[in-house]
Amino acid sequence: MTTDKLTALILAGERPDGDPMAKSAGVALKALLPVAGTPMLDRVVEALRATDCVGRIVVSIPDPSAVTDPGLETLATEPSPSRSVLAAIDQLPTPLLVTTADHALLTADIVARFVQAAAAASDADLVAGMVERSAVEAVVRDTKRTYWRFKDGAYSGANLFYLKNPRARAAVDFWCRVEIERKRPWRIVQAFGPSLLLGYLFGRLSLDQAMLQASSRLGCRVRAIALPFGEAAIDVDKPADLVLVEKLLADRNAPALS
Repeated sequence: MTTDKLTALILAGERPDGDPMAKSAGVALKALLPVAGTPMLDRVVEALRATDCVGRIVVSIPDPSAVTDPGLETLATEPSPSRSVLAAIDQLPTPLLVTTADHALLTADIVARFVQAAAAASDADLVAGMVERSAVEAVVRDTKRTYWRFKDGAYSGANLFYLKNPRARAAVDFWCRVEIERKRPWRIVQAFGPSLLLGYLFGRLSLDQAMLQASSRLGCRVRAIALPFGEAAIDVDKPADLVLVEKLLADRNAPALS
């Protein structure tokens, strides 16, 4: 492993009462849920290993003994994803790439494009991956996603974060405070103050302008990178997502017609 390779953290947390899809499939943890015959976690690990930019891979998971791959390191999860990242950032080096175990459509191309763009963002301490709605709908029109609506488009998160340096900790601290509102974007924006809230509600802010205003509130520089991969915004969060992701994987693996 060369010293210039990133450490990647995979968040593989669990609801306090367990995940119904995992229970239905007879597996102990959601991260082990089979997607087209392969555990979700394995699919994410495979995508990370297929890149030239990731070396060390750490899995944050409730039961570290569930990870049997000797090439992976583990950390026990905290009560929420944000707190798991907060604990990890104090133990792992930066730059740190963060993604999730339910990102079953993740590919090496998505990872490489995001990391390249994030590393080039010299004015950022933390970079988040986003996908514009038109890119998602180019892959599938009928999926329901949570979108953040800005002047230059509606964006959904890609479950990819690049923590460039220790200053990114300030953004993770904020995430801990607002995580409960993650499905209500306007409530999160409200936490940044009236200027950003009004600009967001009235569609006056572009994505970049919103990140600039958020940076002044957070005390660290945050940027968003728009990725051209619609599948980067699709994770496995509910049974309908599982059906959709397995269909997309089947389409991806189907032989091309000559």
